[in-house]
Amino acid sequence: MTSSDLQEQLNLKAISLLHEDADKIQKLIEVQMENLATRYCPLYEEVLDTQMYGFSREVDFAVRAGLLSEATGKQLLSKLERNLALLYEAMNQTD
Repeated sequence: MTSSDLQEQLNLKAISLLHEDADKIQKLIEVQMENLATRYCPLYEEVLDTQMYGFSREVDFAVRAGLLSEATGKQLLSKLERNLALLYEAMNQTD
């Protein structure tokens, strides 16, 4: 295996792991969106904020380590941030 092959495998693994983590956060957002009829929960909001912060640190690490392009990292974060913004907007409309 060449170093180029190894680098490619590492890049693919990093992207795969980040997508898995993004999917977990997305599921948290979807669950909250489905349960908007229930009472607003500040703890849930805090969990999502913490998850988003942790994910942004993962992406930053992957970019700095050269495992992920900056553009790909920004796309992953942007998608989750848009979905989180939709959740907060929906929660504000139900208050």
